[in-house]
Amino acid sequence: MDAGSINSSSSLKAQSRFPLQQQFLPRMNSKENLDRFIPNRSAMDMDYAHFMLTEGRKGKENPTVNSPSREAYRKQLAESLNMNRTRILAFKNKPPAPVELMPQDHSLHHHQPKTAKPRRHIPQTSERTLDAPDLVDDFYLNLLDWGSSNVLAIALGSTVYLWDASDGSTSELVTVDDEDGPVTSVNWAPDGRHIAIGLNNSHIQLWDSASNRQLRTLKGGHRSRVGSLAWNNHILTTGGMDGLIINNDVRIRSHIVETYRGHTQEVCGLKWSASGQQLASGGNDNLIHIWDRSTALSNSATQWLHRLEDHTSAVKALAWCPFQGNLLASGGGGGDRSIKFWNTHTGACLNSIDTGSQVCSLLWNKNERELLSSHGFTQNQLTVWKYPSMVKMAELTGHTSRVLYMAQSPDGCTVATAAGDETLRFWNVFGVPEVAAKAAPKANPEPFSHLNRLR
Repeated sequence: MDAGSINSSSSLKAQSRFPLQQQFLPRMNSKENLDRFIPNRSAMDMDYAHFMLTEGRKGKENPTVNSPSREAYRKQLAESLNMNRTRILAFKNKPPAPVELMPQDHSLHHHQPKTAKPRRHIPQTSERTLDAPDLVDDFYLNLLDWGSSNVLAIALGSTVYLWDASDGSTSELVTVDDEDGPVTSVNWAPDGRHIAIGLNNSHIQLWDSASNRQLRTLKGGHRSRVGSLAWNNHILTTGGMDGLIINNDVRIRSHIVETYRGHTQEVCGLKWSASGQQLASGGNDNLIHIWDRSTALSNSATQWLHRLEDHTSAVKALAWCPFQGNLLASGGGGGDRSIKFWNTHTGACLNSIDTGSQVCSLLWNKNERELLSSHGFTQNQLTVWKYPSMVKMAELTGHTSRVLYMAQSPDGCTVATAAGDETLRFWNVFGVPEVAAKAAPKANPEPFSHLNRLR
């Protein structure tokens, strides 16, 4: 359901409470229509009722100062009329039972008692911990990603390592030269085979993980390090310390196809929506921009769709909701500490929660309405939230430094976290998949189908 339709649905609920809708019930004939009950007039005190309707409430609604003689007269009148009674109408006979207008066949409407859904158990400790030496402790970088082929990529200093979750094997993909490094961002292409690597020298390398070879280098767009990357089919979007956001078509030689200008400081968060129509960007200037792909294609001078200014610190954590396409969650840095929810169609802020600590990353549960956040100072914890109530379901601790990076397994159940304590931890935070794990999808060669001609 669209976030913008919440008010309309509540108004429909309100309309359903109108009693006039009972007019659609079938009426019986006049002899059987016994739902009207007329009380026995002999049981009424008409004098007392008339007094209460005309004089009895004047003193309560319009209090005035009465003379002693008038007050004495009022007390005597109250005693004679027995005004200490609370009931005006009294029935001597018990009213008849109401006639059921719509008889129900209880044999046809026998319902089994509802059983409450058991609360899912969330393990409080990580199921695996790996060393991650030389992991750069930098809030503005994105050094961890889990591809659709179930391979985890992590950048440690100037080296990118691949960890295969299916067998636990580790391999080194590339070590860049010292003058080019360190690695500042990694991001898998949708095919799970090709990976983009952002560098400190403003270049982006594209690698084929299956053949362990570099395909090309994208350069000329940014003037400083590239700390954020996001794929949208064959388009690789890059965000730099120079505040620029560039769409690169990896199929063609002149790869720069659009440039988004809106941030005045480093772009540290980039996420495309599931539809590929909207891009969310967060920066060290405390801003979030929503960019629309169709608008970018039609206008030579690209303009943002929405500029969101509610955060008071850098915005790195961005996550599109998997069950509501126009719902975006964002998290603010140490000076903000809040998680906010946005309707990206209207630009309205739907909710804001103060988490009490720096928000480094956000991930939605793909199977339940839950959100996971990773935090920095002061507890360095992971928090599982129930959406939309934002009630804390669990807090997971184990890292001894801020949890800067998070990545989600292809089945959506396991989350990998990397922190400044130079450890990589795996948490079974989102449960066990209900269906058997499917075979990894075949690699889609489309983004790189023409790449060999670019050499």
